[in-house]
Amino acid sequence: QVRLVESGGGLVQAGGSLRLSCAASGGTFSMYTMGWFRQAPGKEREFVSAVSWAGGTDYASSVKGRFGISRDNAKKAVYLQMNSLNPEDTALYYCAAANFEGRVGGMSRPIQYDYWGQGTQVTVSS
Repeated sequence: QVRLVESGGGLVQAGGSLRLSCAASGGTFSMYTMGWFRQAPGKEREFVSAVSWAGGTDYASSVKGRFGISRDNAKKAVYLQMNSLNPEDTALYYCAAANFEGRVGGMSRPIQYDYWGQGTQVTVSS
């Protein structure tokens, strides 16, 4: 069983930055594809970014060029650096793990992930 705990959310002004962290316990972290998703009130959960066990990355078009995902297998952690934030980025951000060792491209559907954290709130004021 894998447990995921997100942190780093908060309130930030438009144009600001935040760095989200996700700490994992249990399982073999280095073998998982790790993803970040977000869900705004009244909307479906949507893909933000993913990183494969080998370090390959993928991003939603809405965040490409502004967000950066990384992982530290030794620390069993994955990070999401978010820059140039805008109010449309306001959402509850979830960390997820998939027991999948293939290419990260296409790992953008929530159903593909096996484990989820509780989420951390990001609010961007205009």
